[in-house]
Amino acid sequence: MSHPEFRNVAIVAHVDHGKTTLVNAMLEQSGVFGDHEEVADRVMDSGDLEKEKGITILAKNTAIRRKGLGKDGNDLIINVIDTPGHADFGGEVERALSMVDGVVLLVDASEGPLPQTRFVLGKALAAKMPVIILVNKTDRPDARIDAVVEESQDLLLELASSLDDPEAAEAAEQLLDLPVLYASGREGKASTNNPGDGNVPDSPDLQPLFDVIYEVLPEPTATLDGPLQAHVTNLDSSSFLGRIGLVRIHSGTLKKGQHVAWIHYDEEGNQHTKDVKIAELLRTEGVNRVPTDEVVAGDIAAVSGIDEIMIGDTLADLENPVALPRITVDEPAISMTIGVNTSPMAGRGGGDKLTARLVKARLDQELIGNVSIRVLPTERPDAWEVQGRGEMALSVLVETMRREGFELTVGKPQVVTQTIDGKLYEPYEIMVIDIPSEHQGAVTQLMAARKGQMQAMDTTPGSDWIRMEYRVPARGLIGFRTTFMTETRGTGIANSYSDGMDLWAGEIKDRPNGSLVADRSGQVTAYALTQLADRGDFFVEPGAETYEGMVVGANNRDEDMDINITKEKKLTNMRSATADATVTLAKARTLSLDEAMEFCGGDECVEVTPDVLRVRKVVLNATERARARSREKARNK
Repeated sequence: MSHPEFRNVAIVAHVDHGKTTLVNAMLEQSGVFGDHEEVADRVMDSGDLEKEKGITILAKNTAIRRKGLGKDGNDLIINVIDTPGHADFGGEVERALSMVDGVVLLVDASEGPLPQTRFVLGKALAAKMPVIILVNKTDRPDARIDAVVEESQDLLLELASSLDDPEAAEAAEQLLDLPVLYASGREGKASTNNPGDGNVPDSPDLQPLFDVIYEVLPEPTATLDGPLQAHVTNLDSSSFLGRIGLVRIHSGTLKKGQHVAWIHYDEEGNQHTKDVKIAELLRTEGVNRVPTDEVVAGDIAAVSGIDEIMIGDTLADLENPVALPRITVDEPAISMTIGVNTSPMAGRGGGDKLTARLVKARLDQELIGNVSIRVLPTERPDAWEVQGRGEMALSVLVETMRREGFELTVGKPQVVTQTIDGKLYEPYEIMVIDIPSEHQGAVTQLMAARKGQMQAMDTTPGSDWIRMEYRVPARGLIGFRTTFMTETRGTGIANSYSDGMDLWAGEIKDRPNGSLVADRSGQVTAYALTQLADRGDFFVEPGAETYEGMVVGANNRDEDMDINITKEKKLTNMRSATADATVTLAKARTLSLDEAMEFCGGDECVEVTPDVLRVRKVVLNATERARARSREKARNK
């Protein structure tokens, strides 16, 4: 029986460089979609948050079948993994790379390789994978194709020289001999010929891309006749099949109904083996999973029937159960506390999941499919410390839970520190900033206040834009983006990637503004807002419900202020010529979840419900907060 040939490839790119659009075009040209089937713009971005944010959060796979393009006229199946471009979802990236044998590095023809590209590419080079450079959006009017190719090759060399493994470094340097592809994902065209800046490639379709993937990437290192070895790289679930494990078959053949050895691990990392049956076997066709009787080595498939299967487990031959290496990810850098909603308005925000038991069950469920987070207990039985790679990864989790009907109390993001030889260490980031030159002074001051150290500064010839590179404690980037966008009037671009641990950098001031805090419960009045308008910016409109300890605005000064925002105008018998004059109030500032988390001070948290977001003090009573501040001052003396 002849088997198809396989190529397993990950598409790696920075956020918004067009990788998901390119995969769409690859699927369309392979006949995956029917003649009358409506195709979404970004079919691989399946989640609501992915579509709203325009980014890929979860690593997903698709199978593209090219009939007769393999050896001896066999079909060629290209398993494509669409990876996240953001470093906060590095757990997804590392998991995706364990499924593939090569990488397509997709870079924008104008922007070139950016920081998040660097993060993912470094992981691929360390795994000694071949990398194909693909310059996308060549038809952009501001394309600079030759310069982008040179920057991409320089990045390969730079990353190669930084690898500790000499063999991996040598393999990375040889990548410069690989062909460069030029594409317009939107037009569905790719070529090995440089079309020139602003032009669409000269090929009628994406066939040159398929050819290069087939010729350059190696066949999966798989043994058809060997004992079964399949690695669990992802999880999914179905109301009909239950938990589903996505596996890559490294050796042998996996069949429906087959009894296999399931090698798994307990919480202490001890290995266990159990005889299990494959109840259902599915392979991928396009973006859909279809039942099949067997899957051979080199392919990627989905299995069901193992209720407690986890990422990193191995399915092996019963007679010869040999485990594959467990999937490891980088250590978490950011943590936050997530617990039940403890505000006076709990249960009134549209949520139906309010108890600690439901919150804990949901966090445990997240641990199953998300290898890059940890959930740790706290002193309180109704709150847990959740650690992850970055603010975005954690905010996506909170936003997802919010949409599922949870009401939560979310603490201010904190960095995860380590004590080594009695010294305190914290995570650092490399921050790359692109700004118009007019904002250079403001950004320099902003980074200096956050203990950022400038590493490099470049100017683009013929442009007034500047690229600045800083090494800064990850703690200094909490709450950075909102202030940065304000200082640069929305024109700045900032991206960062991890740079390991280093000594604690000292105190960093959280934010320049204090909070305006409601000192009592009640309804916000227009009269009170008018009287307090010069105190700062407000987050509430007249008629909104407040409670004591709720943060209702940002103070113009750097200290907190308790205010009566429910004060009503006293009624008298006196008439005034200006009594009925119309008062125009400034529009309230509506905070998104990310902005609310960034705004939080050290003694504040966010009340998250499906209907509303509120910033509040951890300790609601003003007298108790004053006592706590006095105790803190006494300890510091």
